[in-house]
Amino acid sequence: MDRNTVVVGMSGGVDSSVAALLLKKQGYNVIGVTMQIWLSDSLYDIARMDGCCSLSAVDDAQKVCERIGIEHRVLNFRDIFREKVIENFVHEYLNGRTPNPCIVCNRYVKWDALLSWALDNGAGYIATGHYARIQRLENGRYAIARSKTAAKDQTYALYSLTQEQLSHTIMPVGDYDKETVREMARKAGLAVSDKPDSQEICFIEDNDYAGFIDRYPGIAVPGPGDFVTSDGRVLGRHKGITHYTIGQRRGLNLPMGKHVYVTKIDPKKNEVIIGDGEDVFSESLSCSSLNFMSEEDLPEGTEKRLFCKIRYRHEGQWCSVVRSGKDELTVSFEEPVRAVTPGQSAVFYDGDVIFGGGIITGN
Repeated sequence: MDRNTVVVGMSGGVDSSVAALLLKKQGYNVIGVTMQIWLSDSLYDIARMDGCCSLSAVDDAQKVCERIGIEHRVLNFRDIFREKVIENFVHEYLNGRTPNPCIVCNRYVKWDALLSWALDNGAGYIATGHYARIQRLENGRYAIARSKTAAKDQTYALYSLTQEQLSHTIMPVGDYDKETVREMARKAGLAVSDKPDSQEICFIEDNDYAGFIDRYPGIAVPGPGDFVTSDGRVLGRHKGITHYTIGQRRGLNLPMGKHVYVTKIDPKKNEVIIGDGEDVFSESLSCSSLNFMSEEDLPEGTEKRLFCKIRYRHEGQWCSVVRSGKDELTVSFEEPVRAVTPGQSAVFYDGDVIFGGGIITGN
């Protein structure tokens, strides 16, 4: 293993391009890698062609590598992306949950698959363009710390990384804000310096999740069902549970004379439960599929005060976290939070570093 060789995951965007540039300037032997995740069958012809790892991303990444004088490769990760990311996405929606495919992709594709390839090919590290920092703590563990700029902090989507993965990872842009990164790209003559950030899920066209699931082969998609109140009163018919998520108001088309919201999805009954605005707020949640980062564990029955985010753009809320089972945390918030959504992740911070996190199972 050569600790001077770094494989940089290059999405064709400015952040990963500058990550490669910075590492080259620091004297590393840098190899740029773009991950091929698009598929050739007709279903995936609808994939967004301006997203990360798209066909255009390969061309942009290759031009950047030529400009800064490093090797560029394209690796085929289609099968693992389909298995771990897309199929998980589809099945979570069918089960009434709202997944975060970027978190799954980070864990199983951008780290598991890419890091394995890097180590097998003699590299010591992988690097990405995430706005986050990796710290080695006094207890010897690795943890992800918030980036310099809160506006671009991407730590939430990285909580599931393991200690082994973190020990072989570099995140060069976490000490900079976005405009500084763009300016570095301009000075280096990189054509992607002003390229817009990708906003949507890379394999979904026009944000139409339900349409994508409807077209997914071999899947029995549940049809229309009832909108109901929490006490079972039928309000109308919904289009199918894959069209809805917790906290949703728009698109319900219910003549209630007031704003109403999705408060729960019941896949067994094929029902979408509707309530008022206050019904969307929760004082607690439970989560499982736990991963601890800054500490090795939270012993069962132990309570700890932490700061929690329940989705990527959530500002966060203080809470008490208790280890309530072998793979379960029970969380009590100091103030109610809006739209606790099964399938999303609860990520806990101890100061600036990630303590750990898990997938929300209920409230």
